Amino acid sequence: MMEQYIEIKANNPDSLLFYRMGDFYELFFQDAEEASRALGITLTKRGQHMGVDIPMCGVPVHAADDYLQKLIARGFRVAVCEQVEDPAEAKKRGSKSVVRRDVVRLVTPGTLTEEKLLSPSESNYLMALTRIRGAGGEMALAWIDISTGVFRLAETDAARLLADILRIDPRELILPDTLFHDPELRSVFDVLGKVAVPQPPVLFDSATAEGRIARYFGVRTLDGFGGFSRAEMAAAAAAIAYVEKTQISERPALGIPEREAAASTLFIDPATRANLELAKTLSGDRNGSLLKAIDRTVTGGGARMIAERLMSPLTDPDAINRRLDSISYLLGRQALTDDIRMALKHVPDMPRALSRLALDRGGPRDLGAVRQGIEAARSIAMRLTADLPLTEELSAALEGLKALPEALEAMLGARLADELPLLKRDGGFLRPGANAELDEVRALRDESRRVIAGLQLQYAEETGIKSLKIKHNNVLGYFIEVTAGNSGTMTGTDEAKGRFIHRQTMASAMRFTTTELSDLESRIANAAGRALEIELEAFEAMKAAVVSEAEAIKAGARALSVLDVAAALAVLAEEQGYCRPHVDGSKEFAIVAGRHPVVEQALRRQSEHPFVANNCDLSPEGDGEFGAIWLLTGPNMGGKSTFLRQNALIAIMAQMGSFVPAGSASIGVVDRLFSRVGASDDLARGRSTFMVEMVETAAILNQATDRSLVILDEIGRGTATFDGLSIAWAAVEHLHEVNRCRGLFATHFHELTVLSEKLGRLSNATMRVKEWDGDVIFLHEVGPGAADRSYGIQVARLAGLPAAVVSRAREVLTMLEDADRKNPAHQLIDDLPLFQVAVRRDETAKAKTSAVEEALKAINPDDMTPRDALDALYALKKRLGNP
Repeated sequence: MMEQYIEIKANNPDSLLFYRMGDFYELFFQDAEEASRALGITLTKRGQHMGVDIPMCGVPVHAADDYLQKLIARGFRVAVCEQVEDPAEAKKRGSKSVVRRDVVRLVTPGTLTEEKLLSPSESNYLMALTRIRGAGGEMALAWIDISTGVFRLAETDAARLLADILRIDPRELILPDTLFHDPELRSVFDVLGKVAVPQPPVLFDSATAEGRIARYFGVRTLDGFGGFSRAEMAAAAAAIAYVEKTQISERPALGIPEREAAASTLFIDPATRANLELAKTLSGDRNGSLLKAIDRTVTGGGARMIAERLMSPLTDPDAINRRLDSISYLLGRQALTDDIRMALKHVPDMPRALSRLALDRGGPRDLGAVRQGIEAARSIAMRLTADLPLTEELSAALEGLKALPEALEAMLGARLADELPLLKRDGGFLRPGANAELDEVRALRDESRRVIAGLQLQYAEETGIKSLKIKHNNVLGYFIEVTAGNSGTMTGTDEAKGRFIHRQTMASAMRFTTTELSDLESRIANAAGRALEIELEAFEAMKAAVVSEAEAIKAGARALSVLDVAAALAVLAEEQGYCRPHVDGSKEFAIVAGRHPVVEQALRRQSEHPFVANNCDLSPEGDGEFGAIWLLTGPNMGGKSTFLRQNALIAIMAQMGSFVPAGSASIGVVDRLFSRVGASDDLARGRSTFMVEMVETAAILNQATDRSLVILDEIGRGTATFDGLSIAWAAVEHLHEVNRCRGLFATHFHELTVLSEKLGRLSNATMRVKEWDGDVIFLHEVGPGAADRSYGIQVARLAGLPAAVVSRAREVLTMLEDADRKNPAHQLIDDLPLFQVAVRRDETAKAKTSAVEEALKAINPDDMTPRDALDALYALKKRLGNP
């Protein structure tokens, strides 16, 4: 047995080997040591290998999912090894022959299907990354959720790679090991940590990619799937190859690959995604995130879809407005919305049930989920049909619901019982009347139970032993059990000995059987076995019928998710008082009475004070081509960061196709969203807080376009005062003159407010406060103008600094302000020339060439003698005015 274990383990060196032995999965050697630590289970020993005790631990098969969940969460991969041979066949090779075992599945974070191992509200993506050498280093991503069949592709590049990966948020990323060790991309994979798993390059071979994809889907050509680049096909083929590798002989019901254009979604860089806390907070908690605040869905599929829309907002105004139309439609029909949501609450997760059935891991309840889902979809379809005409999105959803096979629902409804067991081996999932033979053997089995009860009563009366019982176990089968004190009645006479055959003596009881009881046991055993055999045959037939309708079921499930998201966002809008945004292709950004969706809900729960709404207008003025930039000043604790974030979140919500927390909103589609808010370091990569700030700021200034929205908070505060002021000054000018984007720039450098006199699209705004009896009152209102104080000392007092420190700080502040009035820094700033990009957009490309540079260009060193070179050098020095 250990020889077999070692051989199988050698073929799966990077996985913990769950080796099936009876009712346990056993682990040995280093696997046992690692698993015992990770799972908190006892480490024991079994036998010896090369004179050393073999470490061993094990987990029960019936509880394996719970242990797998813990191991996967800790980053382990598990190879599940089962018996693949009938023990009777093994005995034919000899009495001591070992039953043949083999790995039937590799369990990895990106290939989970078990209900216990998956979150109903989160997708579980496996992603493949590939790069084609030559052709500019073309790169592509493919991502698959084998639990639902989703299969998508997209091109990417080194600049946006991390942002694209984090947008999809895969549980596992496979890539060639050569790419994994590429120094240029090392930082990306460092961020991803254990999610990135290098694989042999042969898995990503683009030459065989098309054939692999075609074979998987059973087609001769991919022409009918659409046009894919070479890199996209290589990534798709790698993902399929990895699925085949991990699922061994089973094939999940994957959808046809869908290509996602890079420009079709709002680009949100990794720092912005983290700063805005879209799906989780900076501490990793879902509570406090935007997703938690807006999610009102009632199905697992709907929860996954709203998360997907939030993480990948659209950039096509028409597509966005189709989603908004559906919300408007349902908002005006409260009764219809309530009916849809009530029906959706009873909809199970059909795609995941389908996936388990396709992978032969499903049970009767998965069949029941498909039946129940189709039944609910039919009910919703009838309700929608009564409310025609529908919006474009809702009409498409209705067609998806109508495409669900009613014949399949009828078949499953006629055959499946109302109460279903978890496992098919338990039987009892076919309803009476579904199979005539099954009804017969069930009747025999059930009648036999009554016969046994009657037989027990007969034996008790016959022997006079009222405590006599007929019991059953897997070793003896059925037997008669009496206490030791009553056993004499069963053995006292020859007649009794002939009738009651002794089977087993216990410490306090004796067990017997009779010829009559043995015959009855044989009949019962045959009936129960045959009943289960019939049910298993019926299960396979029903499973095949369901899998054959996989595409229709997935389309119907997606339609249900679309309805769930539309209805949920309608409920959210009604509940929170959100408005429909006007979204178009302009560069407008006009928010009236905007609120922060997360903070507003928190205030309602925790405080009597309402959220203070504020306007924000970054729209081009008059016939201007470019949007405005607001320079926001004001005190600490005044609400600057909240104001910055709420406008970014409103843009995201609008482009995901949701109503927004505002009185009104007009938003021209944003192509890229950048947010630099908050402070953090990255010591593992040798970056201080200020360095991280500068790296993120550099990414914004290098990538923002005139359609982007940029949110910057306190740029330059992490270094010396004049260094920071200079950086902030230059950054504002660059945003205004080069990027020409819409932006909000919050700062405590009040000297920057003078820039509004020189930069036409820059406006000053401030957070308003009031002072009362020496205290500062934060109004949390944004208005035009500039702040002249930051009120930091008042905030320090509120934070609990000792009174002596606060008093001394006031004295020092007074001295510094007096010194500044005598030698005002703003005088120096007024003398500074405007940042040169105001005159020339690209300093490098358009700078005038000096006379010396022109002279150098005319020189050809290969044609010069040493004397000529020396003469040329003197001539250049003379031109520089240094003869």
